[in-house]
Amino acid sequence: MKSQNTIPATKVERATKFVKTGFKVGGNYIKHYAKKAFDSSVTKEDLHEENAADIYDALSELKGSALKVAQMMSMDRNLLPKAYSERFAMAQYSAPPLSGPLVVKTFTRYFGKTPQQMFDTFGMEAVNAASIGQVHQATKNGAKLAVKIQYPGVAESVKADLKMVKPFAIRLMNLNEKDVDKYMGEVETKLLEETDYVLELKQSVAISKACAHIPNLKFTHYYPEYSCERVLTMDWMEGKHLDEFLKTNPSQEVRNRIGQALWDFYDYQVHTLRTVHADPHPGNFLMQADGTLGVIDFGCVKEIPEHYYRNYFTLINPDILDDEHFTEKTFFELEFLHDQDTPAERRFYMDLFREMIVLLGKPFHEEIFDFGNEDYFQTVFDYADRLSRMKELRESKVARGSKDALYINRTYYGLYAMLNQLKAQVCTSSPAWIWELSALVK
Repeated sequence: MKSQNTIPATKVERATKFVKTGFKVGGNYIKHYAKKAFDSSVTKEDLHEENAADIYDALSELKGSALKVAQMMSMDRNLLPKAYSERFAMAQYSAPPLSGPLVVKTFTRYFGKTPQQMFDTFGMEAVNAASIGQVHQATKNGAKLAVKIQYPGVAESVKADLKMVKPFAIRLMNLNEKDVDKYMGEVETKLLEETDYVLELKQSVAISKACAHIPNLKFTHYYPEYSCERVLTMDWMEGKHLDEFLKTNPSQEVRNRIGQALWDFYDYQVHTLRTVHADPHPGNFLMQADGTLGVIDFGCVKEIPEHYYRNYFTLINPDILDDEHFTEKTFFELEFLHDQDTPAERRFYMDLFREMIVLLGKPFHEEIFDFGNEDYFQTVFDYADRLSRMKELRESKVARGSKDALYINRTYYGLYAMLNQLKAQVCTSSPAWIWELSALVK
């Protein structure tokens, strides 16, 4: 893949790139309808393919928050046309890499040395490139290392990038602008945290240590002496990303083992640590033939406030959810309901969000849940599609749902999506926390 020698850094340069892409997409619409006038076989998918390629190319050149938002959107394959979700998914680990001179410049700025001076060997060609940084292979004292290097200017451009990408996300995903405004602060905070590799190092060590007891999970060792705000060094971990792993045709036993490790990893973080790796896309995991799951990125970590945790997860218990008075009170706490709602609106949103909780909570109520059950996932997709088209939500005077829900929902959606791709059968039944929370309520 061709490398980049420069990244648009100033607000003007980045905005200009966005505007040019907008004109190009507009031109694609004109060409599409001109072609369709003479050839009825031309479909909307052809237009989506052209637009997705142009938008992704622009975001890949900009990198940073703009590309990260595309990556986040790719995780919801039901809300985007297929051409967009497949193209944006490339941002997880196959974006165009930076050229060698920019890599050397980053090292000399933060360490006063070139990578060749710091390591015994250092591969100048990136082995992996994503939205915020890229990974190089190195060796030191016989150890094989992975060195993650952040793209220049990413941290400084977060706020401006989000302003530029906001209209694009609203239109493409059919979102309510009030919802986007409410959650944009949370997104900005998390993206800024992801650009702080000193913080990521701290989070990586803490969660790796806390989850080391979970079977079939593997974590790497980190090197603070070769790390800084924009460089993070760790031991190299072998394994394959999900799509590549599935091409090896792993047995059901191995897929179940990896799926169980994924489930146990997230279950422990959410319900014991109250701190969770909130970026469960395939680019952050490496899978091995023996059913071992490696976790390699802790840049996006969400601390779960106690009030949100207690209110949301109490409702997973169907007996509690059937208590109309308690559920209504909790929906107010979770900001699904608001004081200005009319009785009819209150009833409408109560039914809508109760359906969501029942649907997403279903895996918790079966001893072994089959995440390969396509009927279940089709029901989830149909519900999400209904939400995206719902006039009441688009025109609501207030955003529905706490800002804390954004990354918790993203976490569970990403987890379910990966388990679905694995077709894993996972032991999920009767988690102790459901009954502990129920006892507190009673």
